[in-house]
Amino acid sequence: MNIMGELALIFGICLVGEGVAALLPVAFPASVISMVLLMVLLLTGVVKDRHIQTASHFLVANMAFFFLPSFVGLLEHIELLKSQLVPLLLIIVLTTPVVYLITGWTVRLLMLRHRNRKEDRHV
Repeated sequence: MNIMGELALIFGICLVGEGVAALLPVAFPASVISMVLLMVLLLTGVVKDRHIQTASHFLVANMAFFFLPSFVGLLEHIELLKSQLVPLLLIIVLTTPVVYLITGWTVRLLMLRHRNRKEDRHV
């Protein structure tokens, strides 16, 4: 599939995610719905990784470009950010180790479960 077809497939899935988000009775990010939908389609084999490979490599390679609008939006509110600098830094400093610890514990738990399953199969 050419890159335009791959992008059309990805954006089509995003459009479906937007539609689902609009139908939900609660606010839920359409981007999250779209990612879950794409993951389900990939895991079930409805969409093969080769169907989106070129476009996904292009998007990942140019990811920094897609953060520019967000950065410009932040610059528009620089005064608000300056006024809240201490709380923001406190949140960042406190939550970063928490995320690292939870991630480490989760990986350790999953590795232990995987090892136990392997041992159960060989017994």
